[in-house]
Amino acid sequence: MTLNHQIVLDNRPQGEATVANFKLVEAAIPALQDGQVLVKHHFMSLDPYMRGRMNESKSYAVPQPLGQVMIGGTVGEVVDSQHPKFKVGDQVVGMGGWQEYSVVDANVLGALRKVDTTHVPLSHYLGAVGMPGVTAWYGLVKIINPKAGETVTVSAASGAVGSAYGALAKARGCRVVGIAGGKDKCDYVVNELGFDACIDYKEHKDYLSLSKALREACPNGIDGHFENVGGMVLDAVMLRTNAFARIAVCGMIAGYDGAPLPMSNPALILINRMKIEGFIVSEHMEVWPEALNELGTLVGTGQLRPRESVAQGLAAAPEAFLGLLKGKNFGKQLVKLI
Repeated sequence: MTLNHQIVLDNRPQGEATVANFKLVEAAIPALQDGQVLVKHHFMSLDPYMRGRMNESKSYAVPQPLGQVMIGGTVGEVVDSQHPKFKVGDQVVGMGGWQEYSVVDANVLGALRKVDTTHVPLSHYLGAVGMPGVTAWYGLVKIINPKAGETVTVSAASGAVGSAYGALAKARGCRVVGIAGGKDKCDYVVNELGFDACIDYKEHKDYLSLSKALREACPNGIDGHFENVGGMVLDAVMLRTNAFARIAVCGMIAGYDGAPLPMSNPALILINRMKIEGFIVSEHMEVWPEALNELGTLVGTGQLRPRESVAQGLAAAPEAFLGLLKGKNFGKQLVKLI
């Protein structure tokens, strides 16, 4: 009988997450029941939202249960099937979690989706043509809704969400300015992703300094912003926003360790008559087909060239995840399992 190696949440973080919060275990793979599919994972996704799930505090989703496999997106291959719509060899995307295999009830709508790797590599279905890409699409199209010629910004610009956001915004005729950590990331954002400018937040000690750099990069102000980070970055952006600016809030990674994230100038929300809207992309499944179609076209035609950081083997996942939270990854963070 094949053994399945898994990583479970062993205990909850007290402040900053550590490797000791996770535990590597093994379990036998059960025989399939009618309607089930066995998937061997090729890649699994690491994403910032997972840090919030590790806490027990109230959030938009239930906490990750202790002693159970960490939640997460996966792509892989069907190796056994008791469902008529899936056959051995099909390449699929799902939420298999931090483990080498998953048994999926394929009768559950959306639990497993076949993908075409003719023009889009399998791993990209966890990034640019997956949940992060659709996240960027929703925030840009449904919340910011920019007009051609407007200036839009995004924090964590070199990541999976930020890179897709840039390509989508450029396709709509916007001036696009990124905020990222480090010269290499900023060079990639401008030279490979085609942003008009990118600001290295690590060169700035406070939000006023960062805001001054934004003023130079955005001489006509900021009409729309996509927030992944919060804290100093959001404070800096708000000082540069135009009247009736729109801000899509997807993440607050600066506060995932539990410390409050105060806002320096909340009066700007009123002064500039801003719209600030938080969203969870899984609550908007109706837009996924349209978004994935556009994202797949951008990748297939080379208009979006996403980067990936790939850790090798399941045991490497905790360290890679903690590195992601500190910005050590370059582009989409994956774990390769084969």
